[in-house]
Amino acid sequence: MGDITLSREAARRFILGRQGLWPGRRWRGRRGTEFAMRTMEYLQLDPLQIVARSQDLALLSRVIDYRPGLWEKICYEERKFFDWGGWLAARPVEELPHWRVVMRRERDDHRLSRLFFHDSYKRALTRKHREAIEEMRRVVAARGTVSNRDFAMVTRRRTDSYRGRKDSAVALYYLWRIGEVMTHHRERFERVYGLAESIAPAELLRESSDDEADAFIIRKTIAFNGLHRLSSGGGGDIGNPVLRRVLARPVTARELANWRDKMLANGHIVAVEVEELKGPHYALAGDSKDLREIAAGRVPRAWRALDTTTLDEVTLLSPLDIVTARDRARALFDFDYKWEVYVPEEQRKYGYYALPILWGDEFVGRTDLRLDRPSKTLVVCGIWFEDRKTLRDQAFHEALARGFARMMRFVGASQLDANAIEPRTIRRLFSSIRS
Repeated sequence: MGDITLSREAARRFILGRQGLWPGRRWRGRRGTEFAMRTMEYLQLDPLQIVARSQDLALLSRVIDYRPGLWEKICYEERKFFDWGGWLAARPVEELPHWRVVMRRERDDHRLSRLFFHDSYKRALTRKHREAIEEMRRVVAARGTVSNRDFAMVTRRRTDSYRGRKDSAVALYYLWRIGEVMTHHRERFERVYGLAESIAPAELLRESSDDEADAFIIRKTIAFNGLHRLSSGGGGDIGNPVLRRVLARPVTARELANWRDKMLANGHIVAVEVEELKGPHYALAGDSKDLREIAAGRVPRAWRALDTTTLDEVTLLSPLDIVTARDRARALFDFDYKWEVYVPEEQRKYGYYALPILWGDEFVGRTDLRLDRPSKTLVVCGIWFEDRKTLRDQAFHEALARGFARMMRFVGASQLDANAIEPRTIRRLFSSIRS
């Protein structure tokens, strides 16, 4: 048995609370945004702006008075975070020495070079890419900052890489992935690059040891998930498929078991049993106090909401939020969520940009939203509920209205259009909502 036993309800609350989503928003403003980003472990970034960008929605769901784009000021003006990775996310800048180990591994791994530069496995083409890399090195050093937009398509060699249509774009991306350049700032979400030594503090432009980096990233992954199986099975576990990507090196099941045993012996993690789920799961030892508070039916003092709770006001989650992304909510929340942006329209079950709806500690549905910017209208393209009994709860009606009103204020919408919703009984839920 594990050191700690949680009911499914308690486990849900811990997962949500560890990510700053329950029992309500507990941070405020600019400094609160930084605290939220650190607590989240990773702020995943995405360029799509259907209602708002995913990273802004993630912070809206956690921070009172959050404004769109505030995360960028903290990253690129205050330099508290840096963005990086094939799985693009903002990470605390003090972690850079650990990630530079991964960057070096990516540089030395022939698979990365093959991915970007052996488009047709011809030596002549490879040489041209290498020339573009050397050229971009010289250009960034000479100019200080460089954007892909600085190079007209007619002056560059066209590529078929999904990382860029120009050789200059692919070369800059490669230099960013291996850590020679970093994101100086963003313009309309597009990276503007600068030399790493001109952006990061000198004391952080080093590599930790391989063992230190591995141990750190495993601990961070456990913290990011809250509870983790630490098995080699994949599918949301830290296993061979996942660790190969995160650590940029092969990992065997035996090595993973050795890490787990060592972390348990050293008191860095604790085992947690969750009722009705295969176990054990593992959490950071530093979370033990909060786990025991939750297990006893209490809310940890540091988690207490500053204004409305998730029962008072529903939270509309980012489509990339860790608690629901990648099938994670299925086992614990009985919520089968898939982001359908990349699903062909005729195969979509819900909508292009459907957001999970959190009420209390449960996901009660999802809503597909779109912002019509010229008319300042938040368009509700559809809404679907897990249990229609929710619709008969007056407390839910009030919580839904508050959640949508907050979203309208956030995106600058002055009106809400729910005409696409059927049946009318559901459409009427939106009739009185104002920003």
